[in-house]
Amino acid sequence: MNIYEVIKRPLETEKAYALRKFRQYAFVVNQRANKLQIRRAVEDIYGVKVESVNVMVMPAKINKMQGRRRVVRRPAWKKAVVTLAPGQHIEELEA
Repeated sequence: MNIYEVIKRPLETEKAYALRKFRQYAFVVNQRANKLQIRRAVEDIYGVKVESVNVMVMPAKINKMQGRRRVVRRPAWKKAVVTLAPGQHIEELEA
């Protein structure tokens, strides 16, 4: 799998921004990617040293609409929290 297929996008939530002061960055990753592929992709794309990778699969959710009783199912997705080595940070994501 190509490194640009492994990392889909950085996760931009309040919790993800709060983790950055602990040298942790959250990404939405491909469902089939493992920890080693995620580590290599982040190191190659951003040029940093990765200390650890934590991966979790976020479950699918069902959103219900009242008008016309429409049900929308959001797909499951995979999230990776990457901890960088001391003194490292990703400048492209710091803003």
